[in-house]
Amino acid sequence: MEEIIFDDIGSYPLPDGVSKEWVQNAFKTRTEDEKLFTVINDAFQQKVDAGVDVPTYPQYQDMNEQFLKVIRDSNCCDSPFEVKLECARIEELEAIEKVAKAYKEQFGETLKVRVCVTGPTELYLKEFGGTRYTDIYSIFAKSVNNFVRNSMRSAKNFKIAAVSIDEPSIGLNPELAFDENDIISALTSASKAASKWGADVQIHLHSPLYYNIACQVPTINVIGVESAGTPSYLELIDKKILEDTDCFLRLGIARTDVYTLAGIISEKYCTNVWKDQQYLPEIVSGLETPATITKRLKVYYRRFGNLIKYVGPDCGLGSWPNQKIAFILLSNIAQGIRDFRESL
Repeated sequence: MEEIIFDDIGSYPLPDGVSKEWVQNAFKTRTEDEKLFTVINDAFQQKVDAGVDVPTYPQYQDMNEQFLKVIRDSNCCDSPFEVKLECARIEELEAIEKVAKAYKEQFGETLKVRVCVTGPTELYLKEFGGTRYTDIYSIFAKSVNNFVRNSMRSAKNFKIAAVSIDEPSIGLNPELAFDENDIISALTSASKAASKWGADVQIHLHSPLYYNIACQVPTINVIGVESAGTPSYLELIDKKILEDTDCFLRLGIARTDVYTLAGIISEKYCTNVWKDQQYLPEIVSGLETPATITKRLKVYYRRFGNLIKYVGPDCGLGSWPNQKIAFILLSNIAQGIRDFRESL
């Protein structure tokens, strides 16, 4: 059996007493980096402590604005929308250097990290909607690549082992005006540096309807599917296409649709668990348990075998009620994977 790697998608609940507005302002002004970096570090440390093999930096910024604020800044661009390499920085990666250094000192090995960047399709749609300016789309892809390239070369105490391109609109957004060749070209350009530096390149799709397009991108080798919440998505995946294109799967083995999960608990106790929060922990003690997660992984493995390379939660945990429950979910996934390995 090939190694199955546990990663996460990125977003994570903020600690008590820290608001989204404060974080947004802290990223904007950069006048409270000490507190901001502590918030990021603490969340990242929780992912490491929970047993995530390749944790993603905690995403506390808007997935589009994090990159568009730089792309829109004429002082940071050589030409319109083309970000200078030195400006293409992901601030969160600066923050996690502290945790990564401590990890290296404690365990004697370099921590592997997953970096998530918003894809050129998503950024273009946010900025230009349903228009079709292929030249600008191509420039967006080059800028995304620069964010990855600069992150790769700047990492000191950790290794970027996986880069995920987040493209939720592919397969879902009817405004998408680009054809397959446009998309393949843009995704190839956006992931060039990650592939060159030897990282696994994932694409995170919210619908696998057009996963075959991603399989045709020579620089992408892992297709992400939110399979825990919607197992039927796996019916769309053809093993032969994966094998013919040397692609692997990143499968969701724990549900993250917390509002649906909370609804199940609310119905069980005839209450609103968002107001009566004593029952919220049952999401991870009664629903998304290690046993449930192991069972899912067994089903997936019987079908896809060694084509499964990464597993983890379906999506980010930013909307979850608190860090404690999010941490338990990640810990449950780690235990579920261990139990799966022992059952083979």
